[in-house]
Amino acid sequence: MKIKLGDFVRFVDEKMEGYVTRIIDDEMVGVTGDDDFEIPVLASKVTTVHGHKSTAVESQAFDERKPADGAFDTKGVYLAVTTDQRIASVVHFHLVNETSFQLLSTLTTDKLHKTKGEYAGIIAPKSAAKVYSAPLQDIQVWPTFNLQVLFYTTQNIAIQKPLVIKENFKAKDFSGAKKLVPLLKEQAWLIRLDEPEVVIDAEKLKESFFKPAEEKREIERPVNEIDLHIEKLRDDYQFLGSAEMLNIQLSAFRKALDAAIVHKLPAITFIHGVGNGTLKTELHKIVSKHPQVQTFMDARKEKFGYGATKVMLK
Repeated sequence: MKIKLGDFVRFVDEKMEGYVTRIIDDEMVGVTGDDDFEIPVLASKVTTVHGHKSTAVESQAFDERKPADGAFDTKGVYLAVTTDQRIASVVHFHLVNETSFQLLSTLTTDKLHKTKGEYAGIIAPKSAAKVYSAPLQDIQVWPTFNLQVLFYTTQNIAIQKPLVIKENFKAKDFSGAKKLVPLLKEQAWLIRLDEPEVVIDAEKLKESFFKPAEEKREIERPVNEIDLHIEKLRDDYQFLGSAEMLNIQLSAFRKALDAAIVHKLPAITFIHGVGNGTLKTELHKIVSKHPQVQTFMDARKEKFGYGATKVMLK
């Protein structure tokens, strides 16, 4: 019996069980149990648990489905990362297909100059497939992920450009809030794969801000510290919902950040408070991938504690 990555197994000689989170070689596998430790063990010394739903990846056959409403969705390819319900330290990677295409997909990993095939299969429209599993605490030594996706349909739809994704995941990629993924029926960190990254050109941004007065008002130079507390932004904040408050705060943040870039400020500080951490998390997600941001850090802890972030600009 061949043991696969993601299988739930039980030790033959010991009262232990867990997920296969690493294939070490042809004879050895790594199994992570409830204690969050990965144990190397001979594949011959474990057996899959009968009746337990395996997280191992299996290829799917072609399944051409025509949407009932006649619409054909061409966008919506995601990588969703979920935590295991039994062992919190284990995460599972799913390729989520919200398009009407069939996805011909492969995943290979690179580590220490060694390449390994992890998954190859066909993901039907409006479905998802588990492609990888790993211990979250080992994120610093995770391999490089190489994901390739081809789009296929028998319908008269324009050819889509294949996706070729190469990614080294960092802890900050999992610092944001999880979202409910309907196709998985569980919460996951969601990464969009088929949307081009927005690149901001500082000069073009500046030109757009400094159009003639009849076209657009000249943007003001921002102060060095921007207070994003909702009561500083709106007088009617008592009547706003939490989602609406967050949108207002993020809008003020983006406006101030763009203004700082236009005026070539070396740095700008955003006071977001501590609260439940949602606003801080969203800010950090934006600045961590912003092409004009050099780095960011907690600002003046003696004054703000962990309630402010200083953003250093290029």
